[in-house]
Amino acid sequence: MSTVGLFDKIKKNGLITAMVVGACVYELFAHVECLMPLGEKVGPWLPDWLPVGLFLLLYFTFCRIKISELKPQAWHFVIQAVRTLLAASMVGLILLFGADEEWKLVLEGMFICFICPTAAAVVVIAERLGGSIGSLTIFTIIANMVTMVIIPLFFPMVEKGADITFLGASLMLLRNVFTVLVIPLALALLSRRYLPRFVKKVNTYRNLSFYIWCVNLAIVTGVTLRNISQSTVSGWVLWLLLITPLFVCLLQFAIGKAVGRHWGDSISAGQALGQKNTVVGIWLTLTFLNPLAAVAPGAYVLWQNLVNGWQLWYKEKYGSLRW
Repeated sequence: MSTVGLFDKIKKNGLITAMVVGACVYELFAHVECLMPLGEKVGPWLPDWLPVGLFLLLYFTFCRIKISELKPQAWHFVIQAVRTLLAASMVGLILLFGADEEWKLVLEGMFICFICPTAAAVVVIAERLGGSIGSLTIFTIIANMVTMVIIPLFFPMVEKGADITFLGASLMLLRNVFTVLVIPLALALLSRRYLPRFVKKVNTYRNLSFYIWCVNLAIVTGVTLRNISQSTVSGWVLWLLLITPLFVCLLQFAIGKAVGRHWGDSISAGQALGQKNTVVGIWLTLTFLNPLAAVAPGAYVLWQNLVNGWQLWYKEKYGSLRW
């Protein structure tokens, strides 16, 4: 295979390539003795890039948004009801089987994967799959608003000592929404109004947001592997915390697509329910639940991007998704 052909193949499988690169770089700097000092110095700085990269990729994506799509859809609220019911079902299972600490840990991991709000970067992948940027932007805002209500409602049931208030959850999620969603959206709309030439130039680089997301994903993969390797959970519990998020991920993508198909928007709805903001999920777990359960949302981010990578490969090969 020629160098050009190899580069083209890597570009077509960007998400998978990013995950492999992130994993390999982490393993090198974590286990090769001569590289370990550099890894220890540089590694803690890499996560600081993530919010910057997310801000940029959303800004560039929103420069292509259709204003007419910025309105709620019926499926937005159906998906929120489904997410709430799935999270509530896990609360019920925890109340029934939570006496066993190991099973409770696994169930808490699944619970956080269900209750996580939608990732702001969902628009980047959905656009490449044929979904609606505008519709998913509004959905993500709604998802975070719903999360403000259900987190203070459910968390004290899961962990009796969870000291979380509606105000505390609201402030945390509002900060997240404004920083990584509302501000880049507002700047993009202002740019379209007052800097049309700049926006036109930016829009000629349609893959720019995707490449920034690949850089972010490589960093997230490395950080996730580090957190998993440093986890004090071991044995079958660790394996369940790694494997059950795969089934949670597939279930949410499948339900989302099934709901969206009814309104002719299976791609957007599938991504809306399946692609999660696991950074928020990990923070919530470490702060209010059993910190050991944070392995689950960490594993979820790997599974969801394997699903996304496969969907992108399928669309590239066959021209469109058939579900």
